[in-house]
Amino acid sequence: MSPDPTPESPGPGLPPVAPSVTAELVEALSPRLRKRLDAGVAKLAARPAVRDGDTVRIAVDDDTDLELHAPGPTVTSADAIRCGCLLAPDCLHRAAAASAAPVADDATEPTEPTEPTQETQKVIQEEKEAETAGPEERVAARAVFAAAAAVLEAGTDGAGAVLQAELLRAAHTARLAGLPRASAAAVSVVTGVRAARSADPAYRLADLADTLGGALGVAHRLPHATGPDLAGLRGTARQPYRPDGSLRLYGLFSEPVLTATGYAGAVTWTADAEGRLYTVSDVAPGGPGRATGAADRAVRIGDTSLTHRELARAGLAVSGATVSPTGRLGAGAGVRAVRASGAAWRGEPLDRLWAVPVADQVARALGGGHDLLFLDVTLMGTVREATGDCLLADCAGVPLRLATAHDAPALPYRDNLRLLATAGGRGLRVVARLTPGPRPRALLLATEHPSDPAARVDLGLDRLQHADLPAAKTPAAAPAPVVDEAPLHLLRRRVHQAVSGGRRVLAFPGSAAGDGARLRRAGLGTAGDLLDELHAAAADRTRDAFGRLLPSDSGRFAGAWLAAAVYTGEVERTLCAQAWGG
Repeated sequence: MSPDPTPESPGPGLPPVAPSVTAELVEALSPRLRKRLDAGVAKLAARPAVRDGDTVRIAVDDDTDLELHAPGPTVTSADAIRCGCLLAPDCLHRAAAASAAPVADDATEPTEPTEPTQETQKVIQEEKEAETAGPEERVAARAVFAAAAAVLEAGTDGAGAVLQAELLRAAHTARLAGLPRASAAAVSVVTGVRAARSADPAYRLADLADTLGGALGVAHRLPHATGPDLAGLRGTARQPYRPDGSLRLYGLFSEPVLTATGYAGAVTWTADAEGRLYTVSDVAPGGPGRATGAADRAVRIGDTSLTHRELARAGLAVSGATVSPTGRLGAGAGVRAVRASGAAWRGEPLDRLWAVPVADQVARALGGGHDLLFLDVTLMGTVREATGDCLLADCAGVPLRLATAHDAPALPYRDNLRLLATAGGRGLRVVARLTPGPRPRALLLATEHPSDPAARVDLGLDRLQHADLPAAKTPAAAPAPVVDEAPLHLLRRRVHQAVSGGRRVLAFPGSAAGDGARLRRAGLGTAGDLLDELHAAAADRTRDAFGRLLPSDSGRFAGAWLAAAVYTGEVERTLCAQAWGG
């Protein structure tokens, strides 16, 4: 007997849909229906959805139901989306449902170790060094670049379901061609665009700009890459676990995971006696409820019954351990794990994580290592920003801004930060995630308990109370520090404006007046030249003999934007290292 149907929230309650399915359904629409697709998506997202087992049912109207069958729990074929209207299967509803649903994550689980022989490794290495991109790979990379360039040209305001479907088709083509990195980057762009168009509270324009730059950059470089550079641009669909012997791990903290692609869960961070970090994760399709509830599920390693919340404060002894390149612990049949004693943040061996100079931690994060920062800070109050208040803290003489890691109302990050703001003058040991930029900034993940240094608080899972906070030693309000920074924001602002508004916002006459010259006067000659080229590429529209506008050169505009975005990112990383004392 099946359980009673469970009401779901519209849109986000839909099961993830494979990129190829969305692309197929949108491509099958007639030109007339394609023009109505965005309106259809908005209308369908407002309708109630009900889950019954593996099927999610949406009432399109009083007489018509739309069903999405997701046994995986992902919709993997167009036939799994069925509509009861008279125009089905060629109706708008099926394509609208696929476009409104989260994009399925095609990434596969890491595999258990298979260690090649030394002779095999040598042959593989020699082949990789002489290898170039094949014809199918070059075609797939150019398709991703063209689709991403079309999204950039339209901006988030104009990148509707049709352009998103084109990018999803390019992502599917890239995956079939053996380019998982380009495929994943393209899917991430679609997810970011949908978050922008739906006014998702967690959406950040800067994050989408970075994602779009990553997709364009990989697709641009891949056709010309060789050797190890080509291998890195291709990426890997499977990250193999490698044997790591016996491990003695100490829990650090847990953080909830809640993505715009419809996945949720928890990740627990641990460290060994040498300070190396390992993670245990439980992430699956779900919403905010799963993000908050996964912390009380048992970790899936060996026979241990520890929950994620318990492991964050206890320890783990693992034998036969296998570890992925990102530090994720495997849960294979040969892995054994038992509960062990934990360690305090201020005791050995975890204390050595905070003993690393802050500048070295930042340099490691900017260089491609893990982005966690282990900081000793003194709370100084709050600073108001466009996205809300954030904590101002002193970190070894560096004025640091600590922001919330996630704005989802179901997660207590924001409420905990507001309460911590009342503990001005309090010294705390915290764990944060670096946010690169010209000002020291990080996302606050975990902290010592304000009134009990022996305890710790996972800010995404635990809720502080007013009774937990001692009286503030200094006033809670603090002025924002005055920062003398290079006017790089003149270029960064245009890069972000293009992502939001597309080419047209940079093509207005006089929109670049004086900015390029100001950058050059500040010694940023390259930035000034890139800004001038970006505006010139945006305004470059030629006409035919009859005065009609010819199709724009999206490739030139995308190339100019990509150059400006890459330059801005590199300079900001340098400024970030300097701001932290590097």
